[in-house]
Amino acid sequence: MEDKVKIKVDHLTKKFGDLLVLDDISFEVKKGEFVCVVGPTGCGKTTFLNLLTRIYQPTSGELYIEGEPADPKRHNISFAFQEPSALPWLTVAENLEFGLKIKKVPKEEREKRVNRILKLLGMENLRNAHPKQLSVSEEQRVIIGRAFSTYPDLLLMDEPYGQMDIKMRFYLEDEVLKLWKEFGSTVIFITHNIEEAIYLAERVLILTNKPAKIKESLQVDLPRPRNVTSDEFIELRKYVTDQIKWW
Repeated sequence: MEDKVKIKVDHLTKKFGDLLVLDDISFEVKKGEFVCVVGPTGCGKTTFLNLLTRIYQPTSGELYIEGEPADPKRHNISFAFQEPSALPWLTVAENLEFGLKIKKVPKEEREKRVNRILKLLGMENLRNAHPKQLSVSEEQRVIIGRAFSTYPDLLLMDEPYGQMDIKMRFYLEDEVLKLWKEFGSTVIFITHNIEEAIYLAERVLILTNKPAKIKESLQVDLPRPRNVTSDEFIELRKYVTDQIKWW
């Protein structure tokens, strides 16, 4: 992985009236890095993500992409959330192509990317299906594939597997890792699930309770594919759990 800094969050603070939600958060993400953000329930993880997407404006501080203030109109930022968001009137292939059309990617390149993602996801036989014909997990794979299809500068993911059972969650986590490795995207992944964070991330940011600060930036040096039953994995999971539990 390159050492180039892709994302810089610089003294990011957010207040709603007198309520301080995020307090002076600063960190950097390298190009191609996969970072998970965890913290206590209600600590402000989703507010943090909404600041990165510019749904909210910060009270102070800034987010930079390759040295420039982040601007969704200028930078290529993709999103994947928990709620189903496949467009029901479009086929699987058309959903994957949707963001590419908006960005005016030429037709030949659009077809090339769609075919590549369908193959990676093993969904070539479903390219002409509509979302109502898909299972919940298949629809979520389409949403993840669509997010990667634009080759984003930054991919933001907020609890995308929150409603899945454990078996399906692990399957989809492997799918997102496959796409991440294939495209070299820079990913910030919000989750309340500590096991998921350690399974996915190269680095885990642990937030404190509200007002949220970064308590620790933890490097995850476990080899891939990761074994959730290994002593090393269990020890790391317990450590992160303890950091979140005792405030």
